[in-house]
Amino acid sequence: MLTNNKLKSLLIALPALTLLACASPDEEQASEANEAAIAAQEAEAAKKAAEAEKARAEAAAADKLRKAKALMEKEKAALEAQQTVYFDFDRSTIKAEFQSVLRKHADFLVKNPSQEIVIEGHTDSRGTPDYNIALGERRAKAVETFFLNAGVSSSQMSVVSYGEEKPAVMGASEYAFAQNRRAVVVYQ
Repeated sequence: MLTNNKLKSLLIALPALTLLACASPDEEQASEANEAAIAAQEAEAAKKAAEAEKARAEAAAADKLRKAKALMEKEKAALEAQQTVYFDFDRSTIKAEFQSVLRKHADFLVKNPSQEIVIEGHTDSRGTPDYNIALGERRAKAVETFFLNAGVSSSQMSVVSYGEEKPAVMGASEYAFAQNRRAVVVYQ
Protein backbone atom coordinates (compact mmCIF):
# COMPACT_ATOMS: atom_id res chain seq x y z
CA MET A 1 0.00 0.00 0.00
CA LEU A 2 2.79 2.27 0.62
CA THR A 3 3.79 2.01 -2.90
CA ASN A 4 0.24 2.78 -3.96
CA ASN A 5 0.27 5.93 -1.83
CA LYS A 6 3.57 6.96 -3.36
CA LEU A 7 2.23 6.22 -6.78
CA LYS A 8 -0.91 8.27 -6.11
CA SER A 9 1.19 11.16 -4.77
CA LEU A 10 3.41 10.91 -7.77
CA LEU A 11 0.42 10.95 -10.11
CA ILE A 12 -0.90 14.09 -8.41
CA ALA A 13 2.50 15.83 -8.15
CA LEU A 14 3.59 15.06 -11.70
CA PRO A 15 0.90 17.18 -13.41
CA ALA A 16 1.43 19.97 -10.90
CA LEU A 17 5.18 19.97 -11.57
CA THR A 18 4.51 19.89 -15.28
CA LEU A 19 2.22 22.89 -14.95
CA LEU A 20 4.82 24.73 -12.90
CA ALA A 21 7.54 23.83 -15.37
CA CYS A 22 5.42 25.05 -18.24
CA ALA A 23 4.47 28.24 -16.42
CA SER A 24 8.02 29.27 -15.49
CA PRO A 25 9.36 29.98 -18.98
CA ASP A 26 6.26 32.04 -19.84
CA GLU A 27 6.61 34.06 -16.66
CA GLU A 28 10.34 34.54 -17.32
CA GLN A 29 9.62 35.54 -20.89
CA ALA A 30 6.91 37.89 -19.71
CA SER A 31 9.26 39.34 -17.12
CA GLU A 32 12.04 39.75 -19.71
CA ALA A 33 9.60 41.30 -22.19
CA ASN A 34 8.39 43.66 -19.48
CA GLU A 35 11.97 44.66 -18.60
CA ALA A 36 12.75 45.16 -22.30
CA ALA A 37 9.66 47.34 -22.71
CA ILE A 38 10.66 49.41 -19.68
CA ALA A 39 14.20 49.77 -21.04
CA ALA A 40 12.83 50.81 -24.44
CA GLN A 41 10.58 53.40 -22.79
CA GLU A 42 13.50 54.74 -20.77
CA ALA A 43 15.67 54.91 -23.91
CA GLU A 44 12.89 56.74 -25.78
CA ALA A 45 12.46 59.16 -22.88
CA ALA A 46 16.23 59.79 -22.80
CA LYS A 47 16.24 60.33 -26.56
CA LYS A 48 13.35 62.83 -26.32
CA ALA A 49 15.09 64.63 -23.45
CA ALA A 50 18.31 64.85 -25.49
CA GLU A 51 16.38 66.17 -28.50
CA ALA A 52 14.63 68.73 -26.31
CA GLU A 53 17.97 69.84 -24.84
CA LYS A 54 19.48 70.10 -28.30
CA ALA A 55 16.51 72.18 -29.51
CA ARG A 56 16.83 74.44 -26.46
CA ALA A 57 20.56 74.89 -27.05
CA GLU A 58 19.98 75.67 -30.74
CA ALA A 59 17.27 78.19 -29.83
CA ALA A 60 19.59 79.84 -27.30
CA ALA A 61 22.40 80.00 -29.86
CA ALA A 62 20.05 81.44 -32.49
CA ASP A 63 18.81 84.04 -30.01
CA LYS A 64 22.38 84.99 -29.09
CA LEU A 65 23.29 85.28 -32.77
CA ARG A 66 20.19 87.39 -33.44
CA LYS A 67 21.05 89.74 -30.56
CA ALA A 68 24.67 90.04 -31.71
CA LYS A 69 23.54 90.80 -35.25
CA ALA A 70 21.05 93.42 -34.02
CA LEU A 71 23.78 95.04 -31.92
CA MET A 72 26.16 95.01 -34.91
CA GLU A 73 23.50 96.59 -37.14
CA LYS A 74 22.81 99.27 -34.53
CA GLU A 75 26.51 100.06 -34.23
CA LYS A 76 26.87 100.07 -38.02
CA ALA A 77 23.95 102.49 -38.38
CA ALA A 78 25.58 104.85 -35.88
CA LEU A 79 28.84 104.69 -37.84
CA GLU A 80 27.08 105.33 -41.15
CA ALA A 81 25.83 108.60 -39.68
CA GLN A 82 29.51 109.64 -39.31
CA GLN A 83 31.04 108.29 -42.48
CA THR A 84 32.56 111.43 -44.00
CA VAL A 85 36.05 112.83 -43.41
CA TYR A 86 36.79 116.33 -44.72
CA PHE A 87 40.15 117.58 -45.99
CA ASP A 88 41.85 120.94 -46.41
CA PHE A 89 42.32 122.42 -49.88
CA ASP A 90 44.78 120.40 -51.97
CA ARG A 91 45.60 118.12 -49.01
CA SER A 92 45.20 114.42 -48.27
CA THR A 93 46.24 114.51 -44.61
CA ILE A 94 43.59 113.37 -42.12
CA LYS A 95 42.71 116.13 -39.71
CA ALA A 96 43.00 115.37 -35.98
CA GLU A 97 39.29 116.03 -35.47
CA PHE A 98 38.38 113.05 -37.69
CA GLN A 99 40.77 110.51 -36.19
CA SER A 100 38.37 109.53 -33.40
CA VAL A 101 35.61 108.91 -35.95
CA LEU A 102 37.93 106.78 -38.06
CA ARG A 103 39.05 104.90 -34.94
CA LYS A 104 35.41 103.93 -34.26
CA HIS A 105 35.07 102.64 -37.82
CA ALA A 106 38.34 100.72 -37.49
CA ASP A 107 37.29 99.13 -34.19
CA PHE A 108 34.00 98.04 -35.76
CA LEU A 109 35.75 96.59 -38.80
CA VAL A 110 38.26 94.68 -36.65
CA LYS A 111 35.40 93.18 -34.59
CA ASN A 112 33.48 92.28 -37.76
CA PRO A 113 36.01 90.82 -40.21
CA SER A 114 33.33 89.83 -42.73
CA GLN A 115 32.19 93.45 -43.10
CA GLU A 116 33.53 95.15 -46.22
CA ILE A 117 33.79 98.83 -47.08
CA VAL A 118 34.54 101.05 -50.02
CA ILE A 119 36.46 104.25 -49.32
CA GLU A 120 35.44 106.94 -51.79
CA GLY A 121 37.77 109.88 -52.42
CA HIS A 122 36.29 113.21 -53.60
CA THR A 123 37.54 116.69 -54.45
CA ASP A 124 36.08 120.08 -55.20
CA SER A 125 35.83 121.33 -58.78
CA ARG A 126 39.09 123.29 -58.79
CA GLY A 127 41.94 121.65 -60.68
CA THR A 128 42.04 119.46 -63.75
CA PRO A 129 39.98 116.25 -63.86
CA ASP A 130 43.14 114.10 -63.88
CA TYR A 131 44.61 115.97 -60.93
CA ASN A 132 41.34 115.69 -58.99
CA ILE A 133 41.09 111.94 -59.63
CA ALA A 134 44.64 111.52 -58.27
CA LEU A 135 43.90 113.77 -55.26
CA GLY A 136 40.67 111.87 -54.51
CA GLU A 137 42.63 108.63 -54.59
CA ARG A 138 45.28 110.01 -52.21
CA ARG A 139 42.51 111.03 -49.79
CA ALA A 140 40.88 107.58 -49.94
CA LYS A 141 44.31 105.93 -49.55
CA ALA A 142 45.02 108.09 -46.48
CA VAL A 143 41.87 106.68 -44.83
CA GLU A 144 42.81 103.16 -45.94
CA THR A 145 46.28 103.55 -44.41
CA PHE A 146 44.72 104.77 -41.16
CA PHE A 147 42.54 101.65 -41.08
CA LEU A 148 45.43 99.33 -41.93
CA ASN A 149 47.47 100.83 -39.07
CA ALA A 150 44.49 100.25 -36.76
CA GLY A 151 44.41 96.53 -37.64
CA VAL A 152 41.73 96.37 -40.33
CA SER A 153 42.38 93.71 -42.95
CA SER A 154 43.15 94.94 -46.45
CA SER A 155 40.70 92.34 -47.80
CA GLN A 156 37.87 94.28 -46.14
CA MET A 157 38.60 97.52 -48.00
CA SER A 158 38.61 98.84 -51.51
CA VAL A 159 39.40 102.36 -52.67
CA VAL A 160 37.78 104.40 -55.42
CA SER A 161 38.32 108.00 -56.48
CA TYR A 162 35.53 110.05 -57.98
CA GLY A 163 37.53 113.27 -58.10
CA GLU A 164 35.08 116.10 -58.73
CA GLU A 165 32.46 113.86 -60.42
CA LYS A 166 30.10 113.41 -57.44
CA PRO A 167 29.87 116.68 -55.51
CA ALA A 168 28.05 116.65 -52.17
CA VAL A 169 27.09 120.32 -52.62
CA MET A 170 26.69 122.09 -55.96
CA GLY A 171 28.20 125.53 -56.34
CA ALA A 172 31.42 127.49 -56.35
CA SER A 173 31.32 128.93 -52.83
CA GLU A 174 33.94 128.17 -50.20
CA TYR A 175 31.28 126.21 -48.28
CA ALA A 176 30.55 124.03 -51.34
CA PHE A 177 34.26 123.48 -51.97
CA ALA A 178 34.81 122.48 -48.30
CA GLN A 179 31.90 119.98 -48.38
CA ASN A 180 33.23 118.35 -51.55
CA ARG A 181 36.81 117.80 -50.29
CA ARG A 182 36.09 114.51 -48.56
CA ALA A 183 36.53 110.78 -48.19
CA VAL A 184 33.45 108.67 -47.47
CA VAL A 185 33.41 105.24 -45.78
CA VAL A 186 30.64 103.22 -47.45
CA TYR A 187 29.60 99.91 -45.89
CA GLN A 188 28.73 97.10 -48.29
